[in-house]
Amino acid sequence: MYRGGSWYLYATCDIPEPDPIEPDGFLGVDLGIANIATTDDGTVHVGKHLNQVRHRNRRLRRRLQAKGTKSAKRLLRKLSGREARFAADTNHRISKQIVTEAQRTCRGIALEDLGGIRERVRLRKPQRVTLHLWAFHQLGMFLAYKAARAGVPVVYVDPRYTSQRCSACGHIDKKNRPEQATFRCTSCGFAEHADINAARNIASRGAAGWAVSHAADDAA
Repeated sequence: MYRGGSWYLYATCDIPEPDPIEPDGFLGVDLGIANIATTDDGTVHVGKHLNQVRHRNRRLRRRLQAKGTKSAKRLLRKLSGREARFAADTNHRISKQIVTEAQRTCRGIALEDLGGIRERVRLRKPQRVTLHLWAFHQLGMFLAYKAARAGVPVVYVDPRYTSQRCSACGHIDKKNRPEQATFRCTSCGFAEHADINAARNIASRGAAGWAVSHAADDAA
């Protein structure tokens, strides 16, 4: 591959996958905008610095696009390459930490089926820009292949109402989430960080889906 004035050789190798473990529960992972990934055990895989870098790059890209000169276009290409490497490095680190924790605790990984997230999610304009820039699909791919290499099963669950459903009593209501980071059940009063609550719902759906699919396999 010729990129940035240099030639690169990409070599691949086949690594046999280990037999998947029989999971003792599932680690739910909620992917989002404010927090890229949050697990049901309370680990938040994001920081303020991450969002600052993304917003700074967006402002710089806007200024360079407004100039339209050759040097500006050259800088835009460099910025694009840096941003892609930044996204890949961040997604590698996040996915490695999640898979390592799932493997350590003998759990599978449960993720939302995020197909069509860009068309489905309603957000303010700054968040829409962030959504389109961030490599959600790449993070999902990294999680899937690292999990397969570690023998950790991955299941995908229905994403509907995971952010509105109370993980304690099951009550669903838009009013359960009065703010971006706050979840407070209007039925039972349970309160938790909104992303952690969503991750717990994802974890329980993952466990239920796994049980149903394996019950069907046993019956067959």
